[in-house]
Amino acid sequence: MNILADELNSVLAGTIAGRLLSRLGRRIYFPKGIIAQSGEAKTKAYTANATIGMAYDQGKPLMMSAIADNLPHLSAAESVAYAPTAGVETVRHAWKEQLLQKNPSIKEEHLSLPIVVPGITAGISYTADLFLDEGQHIITSNPCWDNYSLIFHERRDGIMTEVPFFSSGPGLDMEGISAALRNAAKTGTVRIILNFPNNPSGYSPTKAEENALVALIKEIACGGADVLVICDDAYFGLFYEDDIIQESIFGRLVNLHERVLAIKLDGPTKEDYAWGFRMAFVTLGSKGIEQEHCDALIKKYMGIIRSSVSCANTPAQYLMLKTLEDPRTAGEKERYFNLLQGRYRAVKKFIAAHPKHPVLTPLPFNSGYFMSFRCEDVEAETIRRELLTRCGIGAIALGKKYLRVTFAAIAEEQIPEIYETIYRTASELQKMDEVEGRR
Repeated sequence: MNILADELNSVLAGTIAGRLLSRLGRRIYFPKGIIAQSGEAKTKAYTANATIGMAYDQGKPLMMSAIADNLPHLSAAESVAYAPTAGVETVRHAWKEQLLQKNPSIKEEHLSLPIVVPGITAGISYTADLFLDEGQHIITSNPCWDNYSLIFHERRDGIMTEVPFFSSGPGLDMEGISAALRNAAKTGTVRIILNFPNNPSGYSPTKAEENALVALIKEIACGGADVLVICDDAYFGLFYEDDIIQESIFGRLVNLHERVLAIKLDGPTKEDYAWGFRMAFVTLGSKGIEQEHCDALIKKYMGIIRSSVSCANTPAQYLMLKTLEDPRTAGEKERYFNLLQGRYRAVKKFIAAHPKHPVLTPLPFNSGYFMSFRCEDVEAETIRRELLTRCGIGAIALGKKYLRVTFAAIAEEQIPEIYETIYRTASELQKMDEVEGRR
């Protein structure tokens, strides 16, 4: 059991609440991860807050004009009425149309209508409820989003097999990923979650790497194993390099093999700069299922939704529909993309000019909101706290080894100074440790 859960259980020991806790109630805890560290940075990061996954400009979150204009003018039906359990029908069809436009490789005949859920986090959690039992394994990247542990391990009591997706090379460690999938295939079932662009590394596969991943999954399915691929596409579309395929890998998996079930989780949270909407979509596809099977799966998800939140946010769904229909949206999204790509390039430029830092080694990154450093000799949490307390810079420590920086939240002109401070601080901490060691 996690030490944080043990601490909470100790506080509750001897109380009526402590005696009544379920097994999940005893396992659950609030991690000292991204959310907790972001909360600390809100009050102390006076120089730059590069913690939470949001994009800012001039101190304010980016926002689409269609949302700003329509927010005060929603009708009663669009604002306070219950939405259907699986979501507003017109919204679901509009999102599916967009999905097919963005991913032209998808063949629609084996694709479900998207289901509306209250955020991608909820979609992942509901998917785990349906497809992960206690003691069953699911493969994740290492490093990965810290919420995966709460969802898969603590809530579902599953076993996370964390596979280092990056070694010392410029991209994915395909040898390590292949070994993990082939080993899992020996049990007859493979479950894996692919998060591209990846949080926290900010990496998406190149065209060659995606081809290799698809070929590997097909090989395993052809070998007789059932393969569940959960595609966490929270940051879909933010691809900054030409060698990245501009589609989700989900499109390649939908019609790959009868033994492959692909589940796509996406939504306006990052794609349309609407973080607080708390709405997302779950779309299922497989060569092995027909529309009647899709309908049955949708009803399964509806049962999970009904028994938890009842339905997703109504005004968010209608605002999203208005955003999709607004002629200004495409131009604004292009402008925001260029803004974030400029920040990405500024980080790339700084790192290229400062190779072989003694403490910080950047993981490969080419997309999304973030980039991360692998930390040697000095723990990531030590660097994070020093940056926050002495320099007013908020960053995220993920375990002992990884420090995540949200460049999407830093103005392009600030990036050289911020990264110079990060590099200098890590070097100074290493030298202090060396002095202490000699003593």
